[in-house]
Amino acid sequence: MPDVQDPILINDGTSTEFSTLIKLNRCQWWLVVALNIFFLICGQTAAVLLGRFYYDKGGSSTFMATIVQTAGFPILVIPLLLLPSSPRPSITSNPLSWKYVSLIYIGLGIVLAGDDLLYSVGLLYLSASTYSLICATQLAFNAVFSFFINSQKLTPLILNSVVVLSFSASLLAVNDGSDAPSGVTKWQSVIGFLCTLGASALYSLLLSLMQLTFEKALKKQTFSVVVEMQICTSIVATVVSIAGLFLSGQWKNLGAEMASFTTGKASYVMTLVWTAVVWQVNSLGVVGLIFLVSSLFSNVISTVALAVAPIASVIAFHDRMNGVKVIAMLQALWGFASYIYQNYFDDSKIRRSRAQTAAGEVPCDSSC
Repeated sequence: MPDVQDPILINDGTSTEFSTLIKLNRCQWWLVVALNIFFLICGQTAAVLLGRFYYDKGGSSTFMATIVQTAGFPILVIPLLLLPSSPRPSITSNPLSWKYVSLIYIGLGIVLAGDDLLYSVGLLYLSASTYSLICATQLAFNAVFSFFINSQKLTPLILNSVVVLSFSASLLAVNDGSDAPSGVTKWQSVIGFLCTLGASALYSLLLSLMQLTFEKALKKQTFSVVVEMQICTSIVATVVSIAGLFLSGQWKNLGAEMASFTTGKASYVMTLVWTAVVWQVNSLGVVGLIFLVSSLFSNVISTVALAVAPIASVIAFHDRMNGVKVIAMLQALWGFASYIYQNYFDDSKIRRSRAQTAAGEVPCDSSC
């Protein structure tokens, strides 16, 4: 490999382009990628565990649990200021005016708020391990939405991933629910399952819509634009969630909730603060991988993190890891492996084509 890292492939669903936003040598590039993977996996795992801790110790406000998922957005201003992106020509001319872009951000922010609320309800009624395994279905939903919205092809390996992840979720749906949190009924477990599954689908839809926004509205993908989108949508989602907190009347119980929190008032406040922080650490990892590699790769690593969370929840909360969960986890990992291999295959094909073009040869597909 040359001393300077090759331009990083970004797959936008309809075309491929190479990012020249940064030029790092091989070791530096892998170090930065590894750091962002660490942020994503650790941030997401810690956020799930802290969310479950909040409910286990006496927290009950789903809207408060929703607010902390986006309220830490000011942290994202730091990388925006410290790592300004290099100017980059837009994909095509005449991007939409700020007025229309603002409307798009508002729409995405409302969708994000709804998605966060579904996740909060799901975590309220499910153990952290079951919750995380169900969330792994987002990769299957991502393939479906990318096919319809972003014109991504559904290859046999991608279809295999969708089927296997669907089976994984189905296994958890018929599980006896014996590991459900204390006081949760069977029907509440069903509600938790449906909300988590719906949240996974909505999250995948949100990713596809964000990618469509980059392609059709913003018409560029730089680090600053990605972070700005994250900040703007988080602001809207936080405002919507706060409005929901007051409209639902849950704000009236926050004082009593804090007073009755098992580990004390200070622990209650610190749980919410650190939950907000680790969600933004996760966001930094997500944004960083989108910038360095692609949004697809970021989603794949997020799925890996969902496989780590069940193990962490067994250690932290002594969740039961029964046979059904083990099989579901293995299926989730198999679905992930199918997905990542397909993208490795596509990337290798593109690199061969580039090498043939550089050598003055006529590129050919696999049928040559």
